[in-house]
Amino acid sequence: MALRTIPIRRAGNRHNLFMGGDRELVMMAGLLAFALIFQAQELRATVVGLSLWLGALFACRRMAKADPQLRFVYMRHRRYQTYYPARSTPFRMNTRSQGRQYK
Repeated sequence: MALRTIPIRRAGNRHNLFMGGDRELVMMAGLLAFALIFQAQELRATVVGLSLWLGALFACRRMAKADPQLRFVYMRHRRYQTYYPARSTPFRMNTRSQGRQYK
């Protein structure tokens, strides 16, 4: 008796992205740029707001391309950062007593 295989369709298993980046980050950057442009109502503010929007969109797209869930990974890292134990680097030179401790 052969195993039954069920295909998992991509449409039902996609990440929540908007304009190629994380949905919440892209929308928040757009909201900040929109508020800056319409609050100041100057040409300089428009240029700064649009450059802020395009830069944030570029960064969000690169981040989502590397890992679509990177925002959640970063938030979990920030939450657990105080609990991380101290670790030495591979470049540390151990003394003889420290080397004998692990044999």
